[in-house]
Amino acid sequence: MSRPIEPRMTLEQIRELVRADFEAVDRVIKHRLHSQVALVDQVATYIIHAGGKRLRPLLVLLAARACGVRSERHVEAAAVIEFIHTATLLHDDVVDGSSMRRGRESANEVFGNATSVLVGDFLYSRAFQMMVAIDRMPVMAIMGDATNAIAEGEVLQLMNAHDPDTTEARYLDVIHRKTARLFQAAAQIGGVLSDAPAEIERSLAHYGRHIGTAFQLVDDALDYQADEAALGKHLGDDLAEGKPTLPLIYAMQHGNEEQRALIRDAIQHGGLERLAEITRAVASLGGLAYTARLAEREAEQALAALSPLPESPFKEGLSALAKFAVARQH
Repeated sequence: MSRPIEPRMTLEQIRELVRADFEAVDRVIKHRLHSQVALVDQVATYIIHAGGKRLRPLLVLLAARACGVRSERHVEAAAVIEFIHTATLLHDDVVDGSSMRRGRESANEVFGNATSVLVGDFLYSRAFQMMVAIDRMPVMAIMGDATNAIAEGEVLQLMNAHDPDTTEARYLDVIHRKTARLFQAAAQIGGVLSDAPAEIERSLAHYGRHIGTAFQLVDDALDYQADEAALGKHLGDDLAEGKPTLPLIYAMQHGNEEQRALIRDAIQHGGLERLAEITRAVASLGGLAYTARLAEREAEQALAALSPLPESPFKEGLSALAKFAVARQH
């Protein structure tokens, strides 16, 4: 078994590499959030400023700087990525019936489902207005394909919900579309806006896909092991929603008849009545360790994808971000 990947830089140190860009992104977000409809302003501001790691816009900035970007369009693109991600969160929380997001009440809990969905639509449409202003057709194509894939991933996840026969392949298909695709787009757009060679652009896309997959694998494992306050959501949320994530799928494949029946029933009916038993079973049967190994493999592939990029502090930041994705505890 390979030694766990350990980051050499903290997330704060990685962000410091592009601090001026990050501050510019915040200014763009604040400006572009504005709407003449007060409730849109209120809800969008609530969710955008609720915290979060902002890894996706960070990817745009680091990738663009690693490729020697000469304009400021990468700042606008990073804000676009954050708006699209935020729109998906608003919609996700309604679909999942979530009551917490990033350690506080979710927007749908505060403002209601209808308002959350409609403000999510506003953020999507604002993002596409911003892409028109960037005026690069490849960016439009990448983001059009990405948002379509995300929507398909959401539908596939809905189809898998409460289905204990969901396979690892079906699970991975969901996270490749629903999570990894936006990471992929973020990294690739950084290359596009820098007029990087096709090989570099492809490498960044592969890097983004792998880091996004690793990030989601870790996220799904944390649902059965993290500290609730640190995680920013209720532990067992995936189980309560009947989501057959990889730790459960693996445990069900390797458990005895009683353990399989326990997990199967929980996926079919949701609920957290036996969360403690299921958490113990998932850990003892190797579900968490297996998921962690897959995440580390994805991170290693992300690191390998960076090899064509010229050496720079920004490339080091991309490398550190891949390591952070698998080492994080929340």
